Amino acid sequence: MNTKKDSWKRTFYTIFAGQAFSLLGSAVVQFSIIWWLTEATGSAVVLTIASMAGFLPQALIGPFAGTIVDRLDRKKIMIAADMFIAFVSLVLAMLFFAGMEPPVWAFYVILGLRSIGSAFHMPSMQASIPLIAPEDQLMKVQGWMQTLTSAVHMAGPMLGAFLLAYFSMEAVLLLDVLGALLASAALLMVHIPNPERSAPEEGASGMRSEIKAGLRELMKSKGLLVITAAIGFTTFVYVPVGALFTLMVLNHFGKGAWHAGVVEFSFAAGMLVGSLLLGSWGAKRNRVYLLTGGIALLGAGLFFAGLLPASGFVGFVLLSGLMGVSGPLFGGPFAVLLQTTIDPAVQGRVMSLVNSLMLIATPIGLLVAGPVAEAIGVDSWFSLSGIAIVLIGLCPLLFPAVRELKASAASQ
Repeated sequence: MNTKKDSWKRTFYTIFAGQAFSLLGSAVVQFSIIWWLTEATGSAVVLTIASMAGFLPQALIGPFAGTIVDRLDRKKIMIAADMFIAFVSLVLAMLFFAGMEPPVWAFYVILGLRSIGSAFHMPSMQASIPLIAPEDQLMKVQGWMQTLTSAVHMAGPMLGAFLLAYFSMEAVLLLDVLGALLASAALLMVHIPNPERSAPEEGASGMRSEIKAGLRELMKSKGLLVITAAIGFTTFVYVPVGALFTLMVLNHFGKGAWHAGVVEFSFAAGMLVGSLLLGSWGAKRNRVYLLTGGIALLGAGLFFAGLLPASGFVGFVLLSGLMGVSGPLFGGPFAVLLQTTIDPAVQGRVMSLVNSLMLIATPIGLLVAGPVAEAIGVDSWFSLSGIAIVLIGLCPLLFPAVRELKASAASQ
């Protein structure tokens, strides 16, 4: 316990620095692949399939990956996942070095394989944090992690565009390999304890039973289950609206691609501000209130954005920043509630189940949102979605189990 109290920051900062390089390299490569497909094909269908290839494998194998994370050494899994993603990028780079222009389907395969690597890396990292940091520091740690994610979202596309302007595609792809090597080297320098766990059951039936055990663990806390459902419904409603931001800029405000980039930057800057708030001010606040308030703030931003006239583009930029602020304010507390409520021995599979739930909600929401937005107008869809998300954010507070969870969170 003395190690956890006195040296956990050194361990965490070492991992954090390595992951910063890895995440930035991955963000640059992800942007570069999408941009290459955009220039090569100009097809919305191709980009849609590429997006599906980038998240669907992670959604489908997530629960199985989480079970493996709970069975094995989490540090080794993170290293293996980082190196696997880097190897995939290296294979694509080798094709470019050989003078080949890979077919579009090859990019789908590459994005799918990278998604599989992420399915193992993400729950390993999330489930390792409460084994490193003291419980009273978890909200602050989530603020740092959210800050890193926000910074990567801001810097990745800009750095990718800069590098593509001056370097070849294969050189950019090698940046992912370098990032993975640095992240793995950082992990090799630290010790991440593994929780005590019972012996895993063998075979496919054993894995299915362990996935069910993770689901039962999530369902033990009715309050946490309600909060998880609220986050899932928020994802279902918001992600399709997020995909329509550029359409709002072009069709409703009559602006161009440069203006759409300003909106994206404002949202990412808002995420960075929200992350900093979470790590300082938010660390001392009730987790449930912070989470539900963050969801409601996102909904309010969408509602007022939908009411803006065609001349209100500046207001849309500001509201986009406000919506960016809301993300860490509910994402961070939700991660901490999972880390402090769920048994560490099964956190990998529970977090994978939750991540898969969110990812699967995305294509379903997109199928619903597209036709409805076309029928009633994008601006009206923004406002209706905003109302729905505000209600989703406030509803959990009506449940006694959530109020009990709130009291527990306040006492920690």
